[in-house]
Amino acid sequence: MNEFPQLPENGLDVTRRHFLGRATGLSLGAAALAGLLAREGAANDSPQPLGLPGLPHFAPKAKRVIFLTQSGGPSQLELFDEKPGLMKWAGKELPESVRQGQRLTTMTSNQKQLVMPARVKFTRSVKSGATVSEWLPHMAKIADELCFIKSMHTDQINHAPAMTQFLTGNQIPGRPSIGSWVSYGLGSENRNLPDYLVMISKMQRPSDQPLYDHYWGSGFLPSRFQGVKLRNARDPVLYLRDPDGISRELRRGMLDGLAQLNQKHLAETGDPEIATRIRQYEMSYRMQTSIPELIDLRDESEATFELYGPDSRRAGSYAANCILARRLAERGVRFIQLFHPDWDHHSRLPSWCTARCRDTDQATAALVIDLKRRGLLDDTLVIWGGEFGRGVAGQGQWDSPEAGRDHHPRCFTMWMAGGGVKSGLTYGATDDFSYNVAEKPVHVRDLHATVLHLLGVDHSRLTHRFQGLDFKLTGVEPAHVVKEILA
Repeated sequence: MNEFPQLPENGLDVTRRHFLGRATGLSLGAAALAGLLAREGAANDSPQPLGLPGLPHFAPKAKRVIFLTQSGGPSQLELFDEKPGLMKWAGKELPESVRQGQRLTTMTSNQKQLVMPARVKFTRSVKSGATVSEWLPHMAKIADELCFIKSMHTDQINHAPAMTQFLTGNQIPGRPSIGSWVSYGLGSENRNLPDYLVMISKMQRPSDQPLYDHYWGSGFLPSRFQGVKLRNARDPVLYLRDPDGISRELRRGMLDGLAQLNQKHLAETGDPEIATRIRQYEMSYRMQTSIPELIDLRDESEATFELYGPDSRRAGSYAANCILARRLAERGVRFIQLFHPDWDHHSRLPSWCTARCRDTDQATAALVIDLKRRGLLDDTLVIWGGEFGRGVAGQGQWDSPEAGRDHHPRCFTMWMAGGGVKSGLTYGATDDFSYNVAEKPVHVRDLHATVLHLLGVDHSRLTHRFQGLDFKLTGVEPAHVVKEILA
């Protein structure tokens, strides 16, 4: 008499493969598994995405996302949120009616909150009225292509929890990043590259700001949905290159042998991570060809390098990564994320912030221009922003070039372009001190809901069961699609 199969120790669900492999005999399970894998293999050769059944929920405006993540909290006061009226408040204490007892970090909680006006001029677009700092002259030229959200706000005041919430919807590590959710739900149009790729700028001076792997991690989703980091190194993706003396034919034979062993183990246990392992071995094999072709920029024209700026020839720079982002968009990669650190300007703001602007301004504008020229901007959503903004009070001596600004989660500015958002729109507003949202607040949850909506996904219906709960990117608190910015 056959014994009823035990449930897997790591969950309450018996997968179809586990049932076939354990309850009705290994031979039947292996046969069924072979059929399933054959269909998956056929799908791998298909140009159609490999997402969840029934997705997208409705016709998408955007096919892919490029998220230009400015890590550290760019100052909205210096870059986008012009407040000329602050000059009359220079050196005066921030009114309590404005501050309203809001939390400060320990770096400024013991000093007077003396107003520090921005020492920068702004240009205003004649057509859209958008205001952009003179420190960002290239972005100013494309302001009418952008949709500015000046009323962003978040709950976290320190970098790691704020960035974690900004990218995963929760301040505690362990949740999937937005890129992983998109990969899980929609898959990708390219079977030779991962759905979700991450690049980190190679800085010309060391940055002491950490970027944690969980920012692009898959959390409780299967690990194949995590972001793959594309490095500026001999091996752009770790462990991808074959060891010396191993031919491609030998590697193919080794993978075939491993696949047979993994398939047998999968049929016996139903462990989804074994299926991930099979897929990722095959993806790695294909990436041995696709990655070198991707990062070889020798086929780019001189005009392209001129467009993206002089730093675009330096491998690993933000500008070079912007070119790679466009190449990934051309290849149908679903979610592309660039991280540029060192926007955390607690001191020497005029010199350090302008340096970060020089790193990113021309290449960011070039990316938008390049996508538009190639017909890609209409279905590519470009997002620019950081985890929070900066406060109006000076940190240190407010009237010194050495002064900076502390973290400020109550209001900050982001922008989006292409992919179904209105161009030339400024949405929301802050008070006269750029301290509180005055009109049309947009929480990080609302941003996530809006991005998913543009990809054709109802955020409330994209869920994954974990520990007996149906989790979603936007969590349990209310989240709203910002419909006013949709084209």
